[in-house]
Amino acid sequence: MHTWHWSNWQGMPYLTCSLLEPWSHGFFTQPFWPRSPQELTQVLQPEASVYRLKQVHGNTVLTPQEIESKLSSDSDDDSALAAADGLVSEKALQAVWVASADCTPVLIGDVNTGQVAAIHAGWRGTAKKIVPQAIARLQAQGSKLENLRIAMGPAIAGEVYQVSVEVAAEIGASIIPHDDEQQIVAALHELANSPLIADSDPGKVRVDVRRVNTLQIESLGISGEQIAIAPYCTYQTPEHFFSYRREQQKKVQWSGIVSLKY
Repeated sequence: MHTWHWSNWQGMPYLTCSLLEPWSHGFFTQPFWPRSPQELTQVLQPEASVYRLKQVHGNTVLTPQEIESKLSSDSDDDSALAAADGLVSEKALQAVWVASADCTPVLIGDVNTGQVAAIHAGWRGTAKKIVPQAIARLQAQGSKLENLRIAMGPAIAGEVYQVSVEVAAEIGASIIPHDDEQQIVAALHELANSPLIADSDPGKVRVDVRRVNTLQIESLGISGEQIAIAPYCTYQTPEHFFSYRREQQKKVQWSGIVSLKY
């Protein structure tokens, strides 16, 4: 079983995962708000160069080289940033960051190449298979699936994430390709360890987005042993995490990982 640990920086907690032990990484908590990735990289690895995105709930995954031209990394102004929801490192000592407040932050490391990825997988990005997209980019850079280690950070849990049947079907179509919404939803309910939970409100259902991402990843041939899911729900853990659904505020927590020197 993979373990999750609380680390501390100046009295503020952030989460790390044993699966990503070789890498400096962290799923940061709300007390770090409003520090930027630039500042948070000082906590993880002060020598690393820092990359972040203007997140748009899509499935575009970029490399530092691709965003370099558009990025003014010392600026906190989103207009200076490249629009995407995933970042894949190309060299050693690159810190890649994503922000989330209920969506799933996903950090990936390759134990052979030392390369890393950071992904923001909200329901829309999940429906568009952003994590498989990031994995494909890592493979294009020489990664083998068996060398990947994938950690999903704190996000809204299925039992409190009520969505419409239409949204559930859109997310579900990423693992059950079908045109009919009702059939997708019915098939999802039948899966072992289903990502759907029935809801008493008509036309509504509850969905575990991290479970859908896990099913997408496993369908690529990656084993469950290579995946860890944080045992925290942003919505239900107000002492540590911002939740957009709970507070309706545009506050986020950052998650980041630094590529290794090999």
